[in-house]
Amino acid sequence: MDKKYEPLFTPWKVGDVEIKNRIVMLPMEGTNMIQWEAKTGFTKGIEEFYRDRKDNNIGLFIPGLIPLISILGEKWIYKHPEVFEPVKPVIDEIHKSGAKIFFQLSAGAGRSMILPPLLMPFVRPGILNKASSKLVMSKWWWSGPDPDMPNVWAPDVKMGLFTSEMISQFVYAFGQTAKLCKEAGVDGVEIHAVHEGYLLDQFATPYTNHRTDAYGGSLENRLRFACEIVREIKKVCGEDFPVSMRYSVCSMTRGFNAGAVPGENFVEVGRTMEESEKAIRILESAGYDLFNCDNGTYDAWYWAHPPVYAPLNINLSYVEHIRQFTTKPVVCAGRMQPEAAAESIAAGRIDAMGLGRQLLCDPEYITKIKEDRMEDIRPCISCHGACLTFNGMNGKGTDIDPRHVEMGRCVLNPWTNNEKKYSKAPAKYPKKIAVVGGGIGGMEVAIQASLRGHTVDLYEKSGRLGGVFNAAAAMSFKEKDKDLLKYYERQLKQCGASIHMNTEISDISTLDADIIVVAIGAHARLLNIPGHERAVAAADYLNGAAEVGDRVAIIGGGLTGCEIAYELALQGKHPFIVEMTEHLVGARGICMANSTMLRELLRYHNVPAYLSSTTESVTEEGVVINTPDGQVTVPADSVIMSVGYSPDKRFAPGEDSTRTENRMTAIMRANSTSNVYFVGDCDKVGSLKTVIKQAYELVQDISYHR
Repeated sequence: MDKKYEPLFTPWKVGDVEIKNRIVMLPMEGTNMIQWEAKTGFTKGIEEFYRDRKDNNIGLFIPGLIPLISILGEKWIYKHPEVFEPVKPVIDEIHKSGAKIFFQLSAGAGRSMILPPLLMPFVRPGILNKASSKLVMSKWWWSGPDPDMPNVWAPDVKMGLFTSEMISQFVYAFGQTAKLCKEAGVDGVEIHAVHEGYLLDQFATPYTNHRTDAYGGSLENRLRFACEIVREIKKVCGEDFPVSMRYSVCSMTRGFNAGAVPGENFVEVGRTMEESEKAIRILESAGYDLFNCDNGTYDAWYWAHPPVYAPLNINLSYVEHIRQFTTKPVVCAGRMQPEAAAESIAAGRIDAMGLGRQLLCDPEYITKIKEDRMEDIRPCISCHGACLTFNGMNGKGTDIDPRHVEMGRCVLNPWTNNEKKYSKAPAKYPKKIAVVGGGIGGMEVAIQASLRGHTVDLYEKSGRLGGVFNAAAAMSFKEKDKDLLKYYERQLKQCGASIHMNTEISDISTLDADIIVVAIGAHARLLNIPGHERAVAAADYLNGAAEVGDRVAIIGGGLTGCEIAYELALQGKHPFIVEMTEHLVGARGICMANSTMLRELLRYHNVPAYLSSTTESVTEEGVVINTPDGQVTVPADSVIMSVGYSPDKRFAPGEDSTRTENRMTAIMRANSTSNVYFVGDCDKVGSLKTVIKQAYELVQDISYHR
């Protein structure tokens, strides 16, 4: 092991509990051992998830949160001790590995509550809402410190009042639930929390708490609820039972649904650093033994769930500062890198490194660091494509559909939380496979098929692997995307597949193979408008095939177009965006943390956007735009078109062909007996998530079925 990482592997203590190293697996939805929201009970299959990680040098596990009361039906978990029984064997396995485990207990979401669409028509302030005589939405989850507080996802909907009587019932429930956790064998509990804008944080911050009773006004009053909780747990479970607090150092919030970005000078409406210095002392005095820290609220959600646009170690300086104001250990989370964490731990500025998504992406992450196998790490690219996908955020928070929410999985590693669905066993029916195309989809097929015992030949027409992902990774803030390309190239070379570079296949019928996988991607589209020849495709610009001037028109305000605009702004240029819809980055499948941060960065860098507008033509002077207020000509030195892709259908079958019934994998056969499969954008333009899942499931199909 490189000496610079040694501080990560030293022991430390939380209260009287010694933890073998400084690695903390953070709580994430999808890693819950007990589901107590709409589902009530032990999470089936979760044992496999933790078996993949328990022997991989993680010191402390904190699984996903456990609500004290279910969202639907109003069931208190402390009245159902039977749900803790199935958890005990998993806890025992974790303990045998030498690791410790805390359970995170939640007071509720408050105004961060995601509203089921079924219940939306029935929502009214201050009343219990019913969609039918049998389906009741818990008032506990539907309340906050103040009445009429706007819901994050649906600002027109107002929250109810969390009364002082409800607080007393909740404090009691925390104590009783913590007791059940202790009896189940956990080493401590974590309170969720004065963090991220959830219920307890809404009590704690001035812009969401205007109460005039004992729970409002002064900082001490605003923290009273959180302090009463830890005192109750200590009373019930003993002073030596560790209690952690999930804690946002600063709110980083400009107002309702308005967050600040790194480096911005703004007026904080939530918890300032000055107030945080006092708050952490109050919380420590109340009895908290550990502070698990980052920044943000649901109004600035990307600080707690930093996407690709966030700097690495985004919260480290804030957590290092607040560490000076408590005698208790602190954990720092937020795109943490082992080099920075080890240096900070060695200097006594933080006590442990918190990791979430990286451990979904690569369960062996810490083991690989310890064994000097850094180049074998599958890097998390902070895409939020499957670990935390809240689809449909359109800039106003009014188009969220929980039926399309996905959590606890990984775009780059479909195995995660699908351990019982897939197999890594050797193929039952080894085959000779030809893969046409060396993009992400083609490489994924070649790697997975080779690992399962197939004989694979991969053909790439260019001298570079990666396909269109090379363009996606080109921007300056995509350092982890670049690492991913290096990872794929290394895994491809190590897996045993035969790689044929600079080899274009013009006729797939000439390939000697049992199975042919076509993964040739898509072509960039250009709008057929007057002057379109003066524009360059987004991929051409990103790949360095075209340069642009100072004032750049970007036609298309989707994810790629907005990323290009941000990249140009970072270079000091002056981009502007033309988008035909009323929202930037409005597509489904893009997490709110990503889309919101990107929009806020464009705001901060003063990038104009012409929304609900179309481009009439491209001229020597610029672009002619049809806006809701009429037609305007906007000067531009260069024009970049980012209007999507069309599948490359050169090998596509005729109209009389048939498709497999499993459209979930989007794998196409030329006909019912054909050996040709189409994966990725050449079948249907999708995303990194869809192409990797297609490739993974295709290999499963051809490995274990004739």
